[in-house]
Amino acid sequence: MKSLRARSMWMGSFSLSLALVIAACTSGSEEAGETQAGEVSSCRSLDSTLEWYGDNRQELDQFIARAGECGGGGDVAEGAPLALFDWDNTVVKNDISYATVYWMIKNDKVLQPPDRDWTATSRYMTAEAASALATACGGEVEPGQPLPTGTDLDCADEILAVLEGETAAGEPAFASYDHRRNNPSYAWFVQIMGGHSVQDLTDFTRAARAENLAATEGAEQTVGTHQVDASVRYYPQMVDLIDTLRANGFDVRIISASAEPVVRVWAEELGFEPDRVMGVRPVIDNGIITRHLVGCGDVPDGEDAMVPTVDGKRCQVNQVVFGVTGADAFAPLPAEERQVFAAGDTGTDVTFLGDATGLRLVINRNNPELMCKAYDNSDGKWLINPMFLQPKAQMPQPYPCSSTAFVEADGTSGPVHRADGSVIEDQVDSIY
Repeated sequence: MKSLRARSMWMGSFSLSLALVIAACTSGSEEAGETQAGEVSSCRSLDSTLEWYGDNRQELDQFIARAGECGGGGDVAEGAPLALFDWDNTVVKNDISYATVYWMIKNDKVLQPPDRDWTATSRYMTAEAASALATACGGEVEPGQPLPTGTDLDCADEILAVLEGETAAGEPAFASYDHRRNNPSYAWFVQIMGGHSVQDLTDFTRAARAENLAATEGAEQTVGTHQVDASVRYYPQMVDLIDTLRANGFDVRIISASAEPVVRVWAEELGFEPDRVMGVRPVIDNGIITRHLVGCGDVPDGEDAMVPTVDGKRCQVNQVVFGVTGADAFAPLPAEERQVFAAGDTGTDVTFLGDATGLRLVINRNNPELMCKAYDNSDGKWLINPMFLQPKAQMPQPYPCSSTAFVEADGTSGPVHRADGSVIEDQVDSIY
């Protein structure tokens, strides 16, 4: 789950339907790499017709052959190697939480909060944001009833602004949170879904998914008064990678900062069972989504102080996959107990990527902290690939690794360090 403030204006040539994506990913790749150099799996290697940057496909094939073992349906509890994927802009192009909330806004599915008090939707919301929302969305609608956001453009615009972390007037929407464990904007995507049943949200997500897959690649739509993304695409290369890892005995799971019920809908097409999908988890009360979040580590349920972002992703993996509880869930496990592979695209992924012991795949979206780690590649386990659709241009200046690329818990900036404590030098963006 990442900000889409700088929305893409791209028009690509990957206008494949999901059916064609999956067909491409399963054809011609079931046997060991016919023309690939180096070591490959004896049961399945990556599809040689799908384009990767440089030698990345060959390096992935060699890693899979070393770390995997023929046979699908691996389970980490039975000793299978664990592979973890972020979802938004890693497995798919664009963001599925945005796609779902855009659909909800257009279709009047956002509910008036309890007592018409917007602070009830987030304990981190500022008074300025709550006031702006109350003014824009009015008090005529009863609590728990749908707001007319499809036609009330002021209300829709204010909700869109707060989702980006500030009011339409430019004031901070959230404050006083740990930037390494939480992002109240990400949490708010889930919290404004509050009041609906899990089945309702599943239905909303399916409708939004159908619209986004049917839309022309790169299409935009009007929500409120803004032009926003209207299409999401599965990356064929990532679908193929997931299937190949499974065929080689890996336990493959998703760790996302999007709403878990939303990710489950999108991930089921790729064969993910619900217990293999992790995301922002709302507290459910008798089947109804509340405005509170399931905690992790030393964060109790209902305090809403943790979402799976940065160190929060490590916590959720350690707690959900490995059964670690309490404050220890925020600490790295011994190397022999951690994931062997991880894939992600931005700073929210930097901790769980760094925890991977075998190989780390980074989709380059120009995030300074993550790209400092990836380009430094101090242990030789980082792979960088440009975005598969409309890759971002080269950063014009080196990433400021030695000064301001790291985000501290209080939101201030600092240098990025290696595991041994040394400071990473500024890095030139060379894979784009």
